[in-house]
Amino acid sequence: MISLTDHARAEVQRLMAQRQLTRAVLRFGVQAGGCSGLQYSMDFADETGENDHVFDLGEVRVICDRESLPYLDGLTVDFSRSLVGGGFKFHNPNAKRSCGCGTSFRV
Repeated sequence: MISLTDHARAEVQRLMAQRQLTRAVLRFGVQAGGCSGLQYSMDFADETGENDHVFDLGEVRVICDRESLPYLDGLTVDFSRSLVGGGFKFHNPNAKRSCGCGTSFRV
């Protein structure tokens, strides 16, 4: 399961409205890279693929490819408007270590 806090959900909805993405879904994934070995990917997609797992979170649909899901299962995404360190924050119970900026991790 991947979940969004109320703050993250509101920001995703704001971005979708701003970009006029009425049918888009929010795609999460994992890629090699970053200072800890793996980094998060997050973007809007127009459609789902046959290898995607879909999470219906009300007004926001989240998808994750099956290869990334073991790394992201249990992930909670938050959003903060803080001047320092603001933006989307990833709280991943599978991460054994994370980098200082919080966008890459190691399992």
